[in-house]
Amino acid sequence: MNAQEIIRSLEAEQLKSDLPQIYVGDTVRVGVRIQEGNKERTQPYEGVVIAMRNGGINETITVRRIFQGVGVERVFLLHSPRIESIKILRRGKVRRAKLYYLRDRVGKATRVKQRFDRSM
Repeated sequence: MNAQEIIRSLEAEQLKSDLPQIYVGDTVRVGVRIQEGNKERTQPYEGVVIAMRNGGINETITVRRIFQGVGVERVFLLHSPRIESIKILRRGKVRRAKLYYLRDRVGKATRVKQRFDRSM
């Protein structure tokens, strides 16, 4: 057994199996575990998925939301133990893989069309 096989087997143990099928353009609510002193709580972060990267253990999504008139983006490592849950609220209908153009848009122009399908 070489080093790559060992690494791959260790990564396979860490992969989450309960993740929903996420697409770019979806509106999601990510439950993030936050440590405050000796207490732990879950804070929801809701926004539009504007990018997805990599695959396997290193898979990340970039979620953008507007908070007090300012755009805030956060990158989440999907298989991280800090991510408690991911819930898909709306499916977005988009025609590209990265929605970075939403950064330049303001107000109602930032809306993404909804996709209606039976997978939710």
